Amino acid sequence: MSELISRHSNLDAVDADWLHLLAGDWQVISDLAFADLVLWLPTDDGELIAIAHCRPSTGATVHYDDIVGTVAPSGRRAQLLQAFDDRRVHREREPRWLGAYAVREEFVPVVRAGRAIAVLVRQTYLGSGRTPSRLELNYVEAAEGLLGMISRGEFPQPDSATGPRRGAPRVGDGLLRLNAEGEVLYASPNALSCFHRLGVYGPLVGESLVEITADLLVQQAPVDESLPVVMMGRAPWRTELESDRVSLSVRSLPITEDGRRMGAVLLCRDVTEVRRRERELITKDATIREIHHRVKNNLQTVAALLRLQARRMQIPEARGALEEAMRRVDTIALVHQALSQTLEEEVEFDDMVGRVLRLAADIASADTSVRTISEGSFGLVHAEDATPLALVLTELVTNAVEHGFPDRATGTVRITTTRDGHDLTVHIVDDGIGLAPDAGPGAGLGTQIVRTLVENELHGSIDWGTSADGGTDVTVRVVLRDARGHRAAS
Repeated sequence: MSELISRHSNLDAVDADWLHLLAGDWQVISDLAFADLVLWLPTDDGELIAIAHCRPSTGATVHYDDIVGTVAPSGRRAQLLQAFDDRRVHREREPRWLGAYAVREEFVPVVRAGRAIAVLVRQTYLGSGRTPSRLELNYVEAAEGLLGMISRGEFPQPDSATGPRRGAPRVGDGLLRLNAEGEVLYASPNALSCFHRLGVYGPLVGESLVEITADLLVQQAPVDESLPVVMMGRAPWRTELESDRVSLSVRSLPITEDGRRMGAVLLCRDVTEVRRRERELITKDATIREIHHRVKNNLQTVAALLRLQARRMQIPEARGALEEAMRRVDTIALVHQALSQTLEEEVEFDDMVGRVLRLAADIASADTSVRTISEGSFGLVHAEDATPLALVLTELVTNAVEHGFPDRATGTVRITTTRDGHDLTVHIVDDGIGLAPDAGPGAGLGTQIVRTLVENELHGSIDWGTSADGGTDVTVRVVLRDARGHRAAS
């Protein structure tokens, strides 16, 4: 829609936003009118182009094919331009035949700040040929009130908000029509059922909706401050009622005429089950976070016990082995700490691994000052990949620091990351002595851990080589899981 507007007209940004607001909220009108809505925009070259189309979910559609981007036929241009120029609603007296069925058309100017900027065409399918029910008549009357507001520049309402939460009511969920005093003129069967579940018994017609709901909400907390405003139809907002463990979402659409409020349309939906599932998800997320937090605490306790035990060891090899185990446990604990601070299944890996690698470099060698440099970004990493990947990087950096800089006071370890989608390549390069000629990476415990994690847990590969300046260059290639935890074939 934005592309069509910018390509074919010189509408300013405010007018374009007005059309976007209309197209974002006109499904309600289409459902109430049982009609297709087509938005036509006059172009710079004198044509009219369809920039948006809405089909009703309450009745048959007129257009089975997408007509957005098409130019209005020459035979219909006069009616469209007449509504545009007069800024008045024009209704065709005779239906128009589209193939084998008849369509009644109504041309509504879209007005903003006293100027027409587009034309909305309401097209109603006339193929049923039956007498409309009372519900349908009330639907249509409500639609005509909203269409009249469009022609006067009173709809869409910029301060209207359906809210970010799920459960926004639709026309078929339940509809009430109010007069200017907030009394119910009509309630659809679904709306009656919604309020009966809430605890309102008997007919609603003739009753003040705000008084009924106020009686229900005595000693109920918390209560949305916008509740009385919405229940009287005074503002185009959404609210939610909760009573006796039943949740009802209500949206108000005030009907105005030249700025004077004539009544309102209220849409309501029983969202009890939706809210119950949301509470279950929140509880489960909180439980998962608490589990990660407790695992982190337990791992830190284990690391502290290993540290105490290492200090008591008199044999250097045994002390070193316990310190390596302590470092690995600390790495796993850091991952769980990151997981306990988010509700997502993915973690920002860069900040977390940066702390891990700096700590590993400091602990690995007390006699050598080793600087770690990180280039590139890991991005978001799934929780199932975060722990093995952090362990692999810790082991490789520790190995480079411990074995790459004998008898040296300083050194550098550079971690270069390249990520393309879910394909991750990491180079760990040091400027140390490098690998001995015709020698591999060794067969120590650290190397075995790295190979096992890369090949079995991360489904990747690892290669050892010599860097350009003679140091060691370790290349790790893995395919990370996506946000749902699925790993693509490598």
